[in-house]
Amino acid sequence: MDSDTFIFCLEAVPDVETTSITEVVKNLEQLAFEQGITSIYKTCDTIEGLEESLNALLYADHNFTDYEIIYLVMQGEGNTICLNDYYYSLEEIAELFEGKMTGKILHFANAKILDLTEEEAQYFLDITGARAISGYGAVFHKLTSSTLDKIFFSLFEEQDNVVEIVQELFQKKYDLCKLLDFRLYY
Repeated sequence: MDSDTFIFCLEAVPDVETTSITEVVKNLEQLAFEQGITSIYKTCDTIEGLEESLNALLYADHNFTDYEIIYLVMQGEGNTICLNDYYYSLEEIAELFEGKMTGKILHFANAKILDLTEEEAQYFLDITGARAISGYGAVFHKLTSSTLDKIFFSLFEEQDNVVEIVQELFQKKYDLCKLLDFRLYY
C-alpha cells in the first residue's frame, strides 16, 4: 500500500443492542495508537446486519477504496460463518457480495476455523473479486489470534504483496503461525 493501511472490522456478537468493549476493539485501538492504522469497527448479529454493514461501507463510505483489509471476527467452521446460531457458507456470502470486494483481503480471526478446498477458495475469490482470504486452521479458546493479526496488519504498511507479507509473518512468528495454522488463499 502507499502509506496507510485501513481495516474494516466486523465482529459477530449475540446482540448488537448490547455494547461492550471487546478484545478486538482494544487491539484495533492499539494498532491505531501505536502504528497509525485506521479502522472502522462494527458489530452484527444477523446475516442482514453483515450485509447492511458491508453495503454501508461499499456505498456510503467514500474512503472504501482505502480499506484493503476486511477483518471478520465471527464463529464458524470450515467454509461457514455462524451468526445468531445460523450457519452461512462462504459461497452464500460470496453471492451476497458478488463483484464488490475487488482487491480486498478478507481476514478471519481464529474464532472460526478457515478450511477451504481449492475450489471453494477460488469460487469465493472469483465471485467477490477479493484478492485473498486468510485465517487459521486451529482454534484455541484460550489463545486468540489477535497478536498475530496485529503483526499481519502492520506488515501491510511496509509492502503490498500478500504472499511476501505472509512469508515475513512466518519469519517473525513461525511458532505462532504453525500453532494457529495460519492459512492464505489467493
